[in-house]
Amino acid sequence: MQKVTGIKSVDFKITALGHGVVNWNGPTTLTGDGGKTVDNHTLPKLRGYTNLTGKEKEGTGYKYKKEATDIDFKKTPLYISQNCIRHHLFRDQAFDIHYAAEKSLQGVLASITGLIRGFVVPSSQCKRTSPLLMEDFVDELGNGNFEQFGQAGERDSSSFFSKTTFGDTKYISYGSISIEQLQFISLDKKFDRCAMVIKDGQGEEVAQAVQDFIKTLNPDLNSQATFHQNYVRGGTIFEEGENGILLNNDAIQALIEHSLQMISELSIRQAKSYMYVDEILVDYNDSHKMMRIKRDEGDISEQANSDYAIYFYAK
Repeated sequence: MQKVTGIKSVDFKITALGHGVVNWNGPTTLTGDGGKTVDNHTLPKLRGYTNLTGKEKEGTGYKYKKEATDIDFKKTPLYISQNCIRHHLFRDQAFDIHYAAEKSLQGVLASITGLIRGFVVPSSQCKRTSPLLMEDFVDELGNGNFEQFGQAGERDSSSFFSKTTFGDTKYISYGSISIEQLQFISLDKKFDRCAMVIKDGQGEEVAQAVQDFIKTLNPDLNSQATFHQNYVRGGTIFEEGENGILLNNDAIQALIEHSLQMISELSIRQAKSYMYVDEILVDYNDSHKMMRIKRDEGDISEQANSDYAIYFYAK
């Protein structure tokens, strides 16, 4: 069996700066003044946080809740969820897939949503797994504080509420783009990963649309998207393949460049808070060690010193 060689993934480390909370978790049941349980405190997303103290009222099964100020922001740091990040990263096409059920998916495949974000159309079961992995953005500074608020008007217990808010923030996150998932688009139901159901003779048309779109991202590259009726995954025993489209090295490069640019320009503004990406460190990873950038930045390759790995071939 021939070994797969070349760049298998493009991994990256992100440093982002901001102020305040951009991704709230909502009202959380806690213990208030006098030991009463209250539901009027709003918490941001905190990694590993639980509102339970671990103590239980004997014989009742009731578990005591923490107080709002009982938080260690180093042990349970603020974070922005990957779902929030992905929503804002692909905000331009955030709702397009809602209308894909009754329309041709050719336009979806020839877009950033189809090629990078991934999608599922429940009515037809057409889908494409996203080659882009994004981790949560985790805060390093821990500048959290407790704030009490009061609503104008009649003052009673219901008019007061509180929040855990934050000052300046600095987030660290990691991500990866899988070359195997990026380079091949299945147009076949055989292995339950069909991105689009095609008619006879339509494959070349879809491939041309994908190729034309990728060329707009970087016209200087010779990007090619080629349709074939039997693309086989390297290493298979029976060489049973599927209809699909394979991207060449330049097409992959154009998509990688565009994805990294989108990430480097990401900013989120929510209510009175914001976050923006300040720096991105890239590793063109040709080793078998996934996300080696996490363990030792001295091992990484910041330039693409070889071609991208090829996982499929036409048979």
